Amino acid sequence: MAASGALARALAACPLIAILRGIQPDEVAAVGAALVDAGFRIIEVPLNSPSPFESVARLVGAHPDHLIGAGTVMTTGDVDRVAAAGARLIVMPHADLEIVRHAKARDLVCVPGIATPTEGFAALRAGADGLKLFPGEMLTPSVLKALRAVFPKETPMIPVGGVDERTIPAYRAAGATGFGIGSALYKPDMTAAEVGERARALVAAVR
Repeated sequence: MAASGALARALAACPLIAILRGIQPDEVAAVGAALVDAGFRIIEVPLNSPSPFESVARLVGAHPDHLIGAGTVMTTGDVDRVAAAGARLIVMPHADLEIVRHAKARDLVCVPGIATPTEGFAALRAGADGLKLFPGEMLTPSVLKALRAVFPKETPMIPVGGVDERTIPAYRAAGATGFGIGSALYKPDMTAAEVGERARALVAAVR
């Protein structure tokens, strides 16, 4: 319950999740500070980034009150390494129930990726704190609206993929709880100032 509450509180403060795919450890401090200054409360470093566990640990050290974690988590060993870095969030592109259960046994927030009701209900039974609708380009606002009709109303549903200022309003109207923002927010060649500018625009879009 504590982990689930942490996700709900962070999403209530700001419903945006920063996905820093490809970030380097030596730039994560400046980019993280720009995101936090803009109002972000949740930051994810995908594990297919360079030295991701180091980046995660640096973010945790700089922003201990924020929900920091890793994405593209593919094994239970990855979960353990994320926890060892001090992070509290596990995000996956898929609904591997073994990983979900392992993350919950470690009292971590876990948001697996789902594309069907079957995957979603199985993930919730395994203890998932929220559902990542992935890929968002396929799971349109109309699909989200249909899912909302059958899932518990308190289930956090977070579209990821193709989400930006243009698509946020339709997803929000369909019942999205939060939004995972990747390339619309951060690309490896961007400066911290550029990330901050995009972050402020996205925060304005959800407010």
